[in-house]
This record gives sequence, C-alpha cells and structure tokens, in this order.
Amino acid sequence: MKTLAIIVSLFCFPIIGFSQQTIYGSITHDGMEREYILYVPAVYNGTEPVPMILNYHGYGSNAEEQMIYGDFRPTADTAGFLVIHPQGSLHFGITHWNVGGWTIGSTTDDVGFTSALIDSIAAEYNVDLNRVYATGMSNGGFMSFLLACQLSDRIAAIASVTGSMTPETYNECSCQHPQPILQIHGTDDSVVPYTGALWSKPVEDVILYWVDYNHCIPTPVVTSLPDLDPNDGSTVDLYVYNEGDNDVSVEHYKVIGGDHTWPGNAIGGPGTNYDINASVEIWNFFSRYDINGTVGIEQTSNHLLISIYPNPTNSKITVEFQNPDPLGYELISILGRSVLQGMITSDRREIDLSRLSPDIYFLKVGNNTFKVLKIE
Repeated sequence: MKTLAIIVSLFCFPIIGFSQQTIYGSITHDGMEREYILYVPAVYNGTEPVPMILNYHGYGSNAEEQMIYGDFRPTADTAGFLVIHPQGSLHFGITHWNVGGWTIGSTTDDVGFTSALIDSIAAEYNVDLNRVYATGMSNGGFMSFLLACQLSDRIAAIASVTGSMTPETYNECSCQHPQPILQIHGTDDSVVPYTGALWSKPVEDVILYWVDYNHCIPTPVVTSLPDLDPNDGSTVDLYVYNEGDNDVSVEHYKVIGGDHTWPGNAIGGPGTNYDINASVEIWNFFSRYDINGTVGIEQTSNHLLISIYPNPTNSKITVEFQNPDPLGYELISILGRSVLQGMITSDRREIDLSRLSPDIYFLKVGNNTFKVLKIE
C-alpha cells in the first residue's frame, strides 16, 4: 500500500551529518539491478559487530521516502545500528514487494534479494548476523512477515506497521525458530483493513497465529497508554503476549482510531497517532532479541545473559546475570523521565517498583534497554 506522499522539497534537506554516511548502492540479483540506501551512523567505527535493520517501503513508495517517513536515523545515531532501505522492483509500473495477495503474477524473488543484500552489506561492514531485523510500512510490513516465514534463519525479529500477512504467507509459513513479532496497526486503517480482506488476514488472526506458534501465554497483558496528544484523534492500547519459547513475546500496539500511517512520523497526515513513535518502539522491541531469543549484554570480552523477572510485575523486578562487573541501571518513564537509578554490584538485584504508577517503563542496564510493564 502506498505511504503518504512526501513533498519534493523535503528531499532538499541535508541527510548527511558530520560523520554519518547515507550510501546509495545497488547489487545484482537474478539478473536485475536492485537498489538500496544504507544509513551508517556516526558512532559506527567497525571495531564491534552491530545490529542491522531492514526497513521496507510501502506499495508504490520508495526507499528514500521510507527513510524519511519511517525514520530510524535519530535512534541509530545513539544505538549504533545500521539501517538498510531496500528499493522494491516494478510490477505493472508500481514499486512493490512480492508477497502474494495483490502482487499475484509478480516473479520477483524479494526473499532471495534480501538474503543477498544482507551478505553484501555484511561483506563491507561489521554486522552482527545474529541481530538482523526486518520492518516496514504497509506492503513493507507484509514483506517483514514474509521474511519471518521464509528467511527466519537470518531474521531475528520483525515489526509490521500497517501491514499484515497475505493468505499465501499465512498458509505457507515455515518459520524455523521462535520469532518475536511486533504489530502496529490502526483500527480505522482505510487501506489495509484491521478486520482483514480477501487479500489480507485480519490483524487479530495474525497475532494469534504467532502467539500460538511461539507458545506464548494466550491471555495478553493489556495497557492503555497515556493520551499524550489529545488532538490526534486516536489512542493506543498495548497488548503483550509473554513467555514464548526462547522467552520471545508477541506485542501489538492497537491504535484506536488510527489510519494507514506510521505513528510519530515527522510528515503528519490525517489519522496519524502521536502518543507513540513507531520507530522508537520498534527499536526498543528489537533490542531485546537476537536470533536465539532474549539478547545478552556484551561487556569487554564476556557475554552476559540478563534475565528480568517477573515482567509484567505489580511490585518488584529481579535483574539477574552471571559474574558481572558493576553496572549502572536507570528506569525511565514513557514520558522520558528518570524515575529510578542505581548500581548492580552482584549477580542479582531486586528493584522495587511498588510505588510507581501502572505503566510502561524502560530499564537501561549497561548499554541495553528493556521494556518493563508495571501493572495493578
């Protein structure tokens, strides 16, 4: 589906910072020249392997529009990951990702292109191949689900914004490992209906498919997020299905009253929600996982697997990991305020959240951030 049009004058804004690189490249796959835009943040120095996000544009859109509309660059500048914006090929003169449904008749191998693109970037940059993620807008969200099903050996987690699964993807899915899934979708989406269509599965069916596949707890923890922008005409409920295999979760930001847009985007447009920033939420979700499940924290030469439990909690959480050097922690509210901080000096630390209001918080431990749900 086509994203909101980006006015031409926006492309006149500078997109390269002092040390950042925005690289327009191409590879040849299946005899076709395929283009992409790679964003390399200033903090990348090549000495340590870094995560990589594949960010797919919508139907009829392009890589440059998606780089601006579904913008991960400010987050990449601090978190240090690479962002690839692949360019779709033409199908009846319209850019697309071949996911079935309305793309029936396309012969483009976009799964093979994605695999080749990962190889090409990894040959030039120090990529952590256990932390390659896929996301996208609309048709790009459909593409992310297709990769979860057909390229799961290379994709650690996926997030879809206003996308879904085509019946073909849904019925022929062959995912090979527990797959963390994040779905962001508006209930008033006028392009990819929340309740589904002949060519698109209902959002709730897609979520339940992955809840069942991952063996998550089937009853979600539901949190109504603060209505930070009462003028945007929408609110957000977060559904979290926890305790899947390999400790993965399935999460859904249900944008009540939201339309076919990327929440928090800088372009705007009717039906855009501003209570969340989809790019920030997607990275917060991705940062918790590698291809084997919940990620560990790397500190000097030691790989330390962190466990945070219980999560959700109504009182305390325990942070546990083996033989650590002292690490600082900070708990940050959804509004960005620091509410707790301290040091972890042993292999187990209890943090008391009982005085905090029920809400979503972000726990920073060392260089990693984890979402914590405080419930009644």
